[in-house]
Amino acid sequence: MGLKQQILEDLKTAMKAGDTVKRDTLRMFDSMIKNVEIEKKKREEGLSDAEVQEVAMRAVKQRRDAAEQYKAGGREDLVEKENAEIAILLGYMPSQMSEAEATAEIEKIIASLGVTSKADIGKVMGAAMGALKGQIDGNLVKKIVEEKLQ
Repeated sequence: MGLKQQILEDLKTAMKAGDTVKRDTLRMFDSMIKNVEIEKKKREEGLSDAEVQEVAMRAVKQRRDAAEQYKAGGREDLVEKENAEIAILLGYMPSQMSEAEATAEIEKIIASLGVTSKADIGKVMGAAMGALKGQIDGNLVKKIVEEKLQ
């Protein structure tokens, strides 16, 4: 069963169970997937699992950004809602790398590129995001790269 079919099955299960948070999150996610299918003119054949995971990464990033904004505004109720949605969406993404694992991988990338100055952050970021795509949040990669190239 493909990832999109799994999402639809989980949506049905959430509807039957009366889980409104999961239901609403999966409906939004399905809508995002359909929009990307239309964008890419793949409405008939649908998106591949990798493309669905990219949509999930985008959705998680949006939720994290929204949670930060709500936290800055003192809206803890909305922060909790966004975090609950993030937890649901993470189930459809590849397993995420820990910070320690990411640091080790980024150190290898820095060594292989032979860079030492902050001027080369862009080079390292490009290589790291290519190598670690889908396994780690870009903000964490940026933070680690900046620490290593000080």
